Amino acid sequence: MASTRTTFTLDDDLAERARQLGINISAAAREGVAAAVRAALARSDREAYERHPERPGDFWTNAEAWSRE
Repeated sequence: MASTRTTFTLDDDLAERARQLGINISAAAREGVAAAVRAALARSDREAYERHPERPGDFWTNAEAWSRE
């Protein structure tokens, strides 16, 4: 997987505390961004579903009837 270098601002105290605790800041940032992307996609999917909910249709009834022939 290709990577893109980026920078972000982190509060000095938080960065120091992370270093003291042995937290890999880059890995934590990747995990946080990945979680934010998953959450945004889930929201987007939910909003799309709410705009266009599934409706019952005849497809499966017709398909089942066809398979019995």
